[in-house]
Amino acid sequence: MRIGELSERTGTPRRLLRYYEEQGLILAERCQNGYRSYDEPSVDRVLQIRGLLDAGLPTRLIKQILPCLNKPRAIHFPDATPEMITTLERERDRMSGRIEALVRNRDAIAEYLDAVRDGNPPAA
Repeated sequence: MRIGELSERTGTPRRLLRYYEEQGLILAERCQNGYRSYDEPSVDRVLQIRGLLDAGLPTRLIKQILPCLNKPRAIHFPDATPEMITTLERERDRMSGRIEALVRNRDAIAEYLDAVRDGNPPAA
């Protein structure tokens, strides 16, 4: 698929896709006319990258851990530094905190919706 289709399917601007390619996060083949061509797994890869960026990970760290996120999960990571492990642990813990907050908020909204639907809106 061309960059426009990848952009549409992932909601990622073309310029950002080019940046991901420059950073070595995604790969594109070049057609004879110079257009970029992406394979189907690129859609999931871009969504994965965006999720990691949204979680606060820098592209340099994402580039290092992306090979470990492929399926099957045969993890071979000989160049993990203590700094990288500490950073990943910190990011994991931060993500866990965000997940817990999101779950609490989701549950509160669900309770509110249930109460509204039953005709018993909660008191403010």
